[in-house]
Amino acid sequence: MEINPKRKLRFDETYSVDKFIKHMNTDKNRQFRLASRPVGDITASNFEYREELIPEPSDGEVLVRTVYLSLDPTNRIWMSDRPQYMPPVQIGQVMRGVVIGVVEKSKNSDFHTGDLISGVLGWQDYALALGNTGLGITKLPHPLPCPLAAFVGPLGATGFTAYFGLLDIGQPKAGETIVVSAAAGAVGSVVGQIAKIKGCRVVGITGSDEKCRWIVQELGFDDAINYKTGDLETALAKSCPHGIDVYFDNVGGAILDAVLTKINLYARIPLCGLISTYNLTEPVPGPYNYNQILMQRARVQGFIIIDYFSRFGEAIKDLGQWVNEGKIKYALDIVEGLENTPSAILKLFNGNKIGKLAVKVSEEPL
Repeated sequence: MEINPKRKLRFDETYSVDKFIKHMNTDKNRQFRLASRPVGDITASNFEYREELIPEPSDGEVLVRTVYLSLDPTNRIWMSDRPQYMPPVQIGQVMRGVVIGVVEKSKNSDFHTGDLISGVLGWQDYALALGNTGLGITKLPHPLPCPLAAFVGPLGATGFTAYFGLLDIGQPKAGETIVVSAAAGAVGSVVGQIAKIKGCRVVGITGSDEKCRWIVQELGFDDAINYKTGDLETALAKSCPHGIDVYFDNVGGAILDAVLTKINLYARIPLCGLISTYNLTEPVPGPYNYNQILMQRARVQGFIIIDYFSRFGEAIKDLGQWVNEGKIKYALDIVEGLENTPSAILKLFNGNKIGKLAVKVSEEPL
């Protein structure tokens, strides 16, 4: 079957995965582009499927084949037309995403065919990129200290977020109590384990009994709270009898409000994400217990991982060592096939995952 290299198709409920696979062609570059901005929850109709010719690199460029595509809560921010830390993805543009990939062709002397890279590229099989230019692409260590898939998890952006947010902003001290929300997620699960390495008592807040068991029994958290059952303030008082010294906030909203009632004097709150509010269509009130920040002289600092771009090597060194020593364990929720990306991203918001969510777009190089 002949495929138009500029063929467009709105990816919605009427276009099945079976049809997608039927139309696949290995000499084409499959893409998902932003078709519309979500109002409330993301839907598959917010994306448009397109097939184009695989591009050829110009001088200074490299052609990258996507192996793993990271799916992260920040994807929802990028889809919105509001002030943010990067320009919003524009309607008609390839949906932005963090990629672990392999260089297929290079016209850049810093990169060679076969190099493994990470970079902010997109929801597509192939992408052209410039090397080592801000948010371009960077080489992964050679030889790899861990399996390649780890670089979409604890040795990737989410691991770096946990590392710098906790250690630089949270500044945990041995014996302190650390609470982390979304504790069974890609960031929170690593935060808790780093805090244990630093000698802290760690309490995780998550959304199911299964996730509570995982972070305690497998990851070594001291306690876990299912915020969907019972009163959160009461549970925090029981799990944190000496108060909370560091709260690593991934969610904002009502959970942040509850935690503020239990923070200690000079508590530190690294603010990583506000996923509980991303799909809301009305202004978000609160936090109602904001006065506790003043009364307890707490420090709240928001941060974005690109702030630490120049220090990623430091994080890879420490995180790689801890992973190899078994001090940091991780779970990967890998969805097979680029065609499943528009439905897979919904797992970020419905709680139907443990650990890091990613799509395997193509096979790892041998």
